[in-house]
Amino acid sequence: MSITRSAARKSIPRKGPAPAARAGVTLDIFVWEGTDKRGVKMKGEQQAKNANMLRAELRRQGIQPGVVKVKSKPLFGSAGATITPKDIAVFSRQIATMIKSGVPIVQALEIIGSGHKNPRMATMVNSMRLDIEGGSSINEALAKHPVQFDELYRNLVQAGESAGVLETVLDTIATYKENTETLKGKIKKALFYPAMTIAVAMIVSAILLVFVVPQFEEVFRGFGADLPAFTQIIVSASRFMVSWWYVILIAVVAGIFGTIFLFKRSPRFQHFVDRMILKIPVVGQIMHNAAVARFARTLATTFKAGVPLVEALDSVAGATGNTVYEQAVNRIRDDVSVGYQVNMAMKQVNLFPHMVVQMTAIGEEAGALDTMLFKVAEFYEQEVNNAVDALASLIEPMIMVFIGIIVGGLVIGMYLPIFKLASVVG
Repeated sequence: MSITRSAARKSIPRKGPAPAARAGVTLDIFVWEGTDKRGVKMKGEQQAKNANMLRAELRRQGIQPGVVKVKSKPLFGSAGATITPKDIAVFSRQIATMIKSGVPIVQALEIIGSGHKNPRMATMVNSMRLDIEGGSSINEALAKHPVQFDELYRNLVQAGESAGVLETVLDTIATYKENTETLKGKIKKALFYPAMTIAVAMIVSAILLVFVVPQFEEVFRGFGADLPAFTQIIVSASRFMVSWWYVILIAVVAGIFGTIFLFKRSPRFQHFVDRMILKIPVVGQIMHNAAVARFARTLATTFKAGVPLVEALDSVAGATGNTVYEQAVNRIRDDVSVGYQVNMAMKQVNLFPHMVVQMTAIGEEAGALDTMLFKVAEFYEQEVNNAVDALASLIEPMIMVFIGIIVGGLVIGMYLPIFKLASVVG
């Protein structure tokens, strides 16, 4: 319920779950307007079974209701139709801050749910609040939303609840999610420039071949002379594009969707793509550093939260963001489960930089593995930041050169017959 401070003072705190919540009745969100005993106008939002029950609740709080109606939905479907990882990161920071400040978990969830702009996120948070009011643990409430809260997130919360340090663990999770999303943003930025360069070059070339070259071809027919080989190649490509553009378009779209489908459904294809990405100059090194940073930060976070090392490694494997590293971490987990030290197991996979292995060894010897891994994560995250900034500076002139070569080549090919004709006339 989101109302003014005066109304909040008058509100009657609930002692347990609402009857509707216990009965499993779906609650609607209502917007209301009314006046308090002093005649001050007030308004807010609140979930209720129906308008009459909400009016009765408002009267009990000393508010004379005026308008009470169901909250209207957005004109074009649900605004914020999906819950993004950024939403979860912001939620993690909000809940961690409130609990650390002494706000009860149910009240914290009510505040977050009533103030969230994403309707689906608000619905999910309110559903979690009702579950906890009904006696569920936080981990059980999160487990009902496995897409938004993965196994790693739930394991950390469960460890925090078991150890009685939930506020500390939630703060650690919030920091982890924020750093992870920042790193993902950097990686997307690194991959965006090359992809856009290729896309822009293809679009410009297609426009020239379909709309511009045919106009020149009409002029060339009046020359009555053979065209230069380079020009003939461009004209032939243009004829093919004009005649079979729909086949090319279908093939491109099918290729894109087919690749995405295979990447999501075929582990072997996904592993092949991830392995190839790691071999790309510059970009591959960024992906290596990003995977190491994710590995180090995730393992440090889980280990610090009190999750046993083997279980922590099991959760870490899927968080590296690359199947090559995922398989390596699974092998490390198997070696650690039979008695190997983490640094020795890391050496065996021959994938992690020497510095990371040595820092891990020092952390194990000193009993400060999480501290050392946090330092490793910070170092490699900074490496990714620097590499992405350098790549952006390098890519910008390369984009201009690449597009210039493609477009310039087409323009030169079109003007070659004109230059040839001019030399003959001269």
